[in-house]
Amino acid sequence: MHRAVSMVAHLGLRLQALPSALGRPFSCAQDVLRRTPLYDFHLAHGGKMVAFAGWSLPVQYRDSHVDSHLHTRRHCSLFDVSHMLQTKILGCDRVKLMESLVVGDIAELRPNQGTLSLFTNEAGGILDDLIVTSTSEGYLYVVSNAGCWDKDLALMQDKVREFQNTGRDVSLEVVENALLALQGPTAAQVLQAGVAEDLRKLPFMTSAVMEVFGVSDCRVTRCGYTGEDGMEISVPAVAAVRLATALLENPEVKLAGLAARDSLRLEAGLCLYGNDIDDHTTPVEGSLSWTLGTVTSGCPSPCLKKNVAMGYVPSEYSRPGTPLLVEVRRKQQVAVVSKMPFVTTNYYTLK
Repeated sequence: MHRAVSMVAHLGLRLQALPSALGRPFSCAQDVLRRTPLYDFHLAHGGKMVAFAGWSLPVQYRDSHVDSHLHTRRHCSLFDVSHMLQTKILGCDRVKLMESLVVGDIAELRPNQGTLSLFTNEAGGILDDLIVTSTSEGYLYVVSNAGCWDKDLALMQDKVREFQNTGRDVSLEVVENALLALQGPTAAQVLQAGVAEDLRKLPFMTSAVMEVFGVSDCRVTRCGYTGEDGMEISVPAVAAVRLATALLENPEVKLAGLAARDSLRLEAGLCLYGNDIDDHTTPVEGSLSWTLGTVTSGCPSPCLKKNVAMGYVPSEYSRPGTPLLVEVRRKQQVAVVSKMPFVTTNYYTLK
């Protein structure tokens, strides 16, 4: 039996950033990459573009990765996450369809409440992680990973056809909106200036449709991938630049890219699909044939000023405080098993 653990390494240990997490530079010959509605906006603001999951996305801007990371922890940052797959599941049998695909209890969600869940295969392996929100408008709003776009969409479409062929009422729509993530301790304060609704009544993992800085039909969900308070805003593509520009007018807000997003989520102990979880990982056990010390994600923590990592070890080595030897570039380095998250999360909940 192997178990996922977190590790804090001595300052001398260098954990190489994983290419799948941060993306890679691309040349003009790779212009077949998909572009978000904010592509030109990123270039105009000094975004360094890389290939990530078939998309051209900014890895960082003029500020360094560490500066962007720390700004998110202290103020708030704006991330373009429009590469994520957004879908609507409609019809009277929408909940039954989704519960046939994921491990979550979708039927128990209250109106406009969301939950993190997992697509799984017949062996219990994780096909992808996703957020499912039961909206008051009568559909399920689903956000899943760009790297699993094709297989997630095919999985849902196949199940929709299967349900429809047996006479059940269900359909699927791909949402063509852009998706912006405003993350950090001052995110709610910044966004409150542009909405009529009281954001104090919107706790973590809840959602509402509202006008945001004059842009109508935006779905605001209080969630994120940084461990901080924040919102993801699904906005009509034609208005994405206008909304991003309005948010940046507040000096609290700076743009941040994939590099900061990766180190922030790792500090918060949040898994990255394809690195920390995959279709060989079960959601219950993480029972893998991997060996001691296997590191799935790792990077220097700007907040802790230490190197942190997530990985899998046999159960007998998973107790916090257990010293481990981790092989890095053919050299063994000392690491210590620790509790996650590495940095305390600051999600907004109702007391």
